Amino acid sequence: MTRRRPASADDLLTELGRLTAQALERAELQQARVELAQALQRELLPGALPELPGLRTAARYAPARNGLDIGGDWYDGFRLPDGALGFSIGDVQGHDVEAAAFMGQVRVGLRAVAGISANPGEVLARANELLLSMDCTLFATCSFLRFDPVSWELSDSRAGHVPAVWATTDGRSGVTQDEGGLPIGILPGEEYPVTRRRLPVPGAFVLVTDGVVEGPSFPIEAGLEEVTRVVQEGVGSGSADGGAPDPGELATEIIKVADLTGHTDDAAVLVLCHDERDREP
Repeated sequence: MTRRRPASADDLLTELGRLTAQALERAELQQARVELAQALQRELLPGALPELPGLRTAARYAPARNGLDIGGDWYDGFRLPDGALGFSIGDVQGHDVEAAAFMGQVRVGLRAVAGISANPGEVLARANELLLSMDCTLFATCSFLRFDPVSWELSDSRAGHVPAVWATTDGRSGVTQDEGGLPIGILPGEEYPVTRRRLPVPGAFVLVTDGVVEGPSFPIEAGLEEVTRVVQEGVGSGSADGGAPDPGELATEIIKVADLTGHTDDAAVLVLCHDERDREP
């Protein structure tokens, strides 16, 4: 039986140096992927959101505390051919560069479909079929909203996404209990119910991703409860003339809830503040 020669100090140092170099190379490669995902995320999110007289909007985004988990969340807002406004928010399953790139595809796909359909449920259904046709292994939860300035109606549909939070200046508030469908990109032929809301009283309608309301410190129910409290207080303080609050200030306060939950995922907030129909912002 041949005995192995004990490793010398030089051998150990050489091996340690080799392992250190490999670890450093992997770390640098991973850091490069994180930085690329961050850059993609910044470039793919819109620089501004559309508004109309009586409807003011704002959004906030916070990257994951762990850089490896960045890349899945988005928000968007755009004008539609008939004069309405479309909004989406969502979260791609997975992280890193692949998720950031897929997020961009989902966002563009929703915009394209929304231009030919006024029904939010149909928008999600067509986007679902589009993603399935791409034969991608990823999927996304999302909500799509449409604001009609003529009927003063907000219609929305959601695909496996976190429910919305709302509050009005007459003291009412809550978490929506609307029926939804599966995340897009999972099952062909999925249907997405639509909920329509008239907005007779000034207030705010708020959408978030799960990074805001769920984390190691909070279950999602507690996170939604905290967001509801923040929205209710923000709307209660309102503006000087009794209308809806400033959406940017409200969005800033809501994104802080993510710090309470100890979130490790991305976090995004989309705020729509609506005044009375005959009120100018």
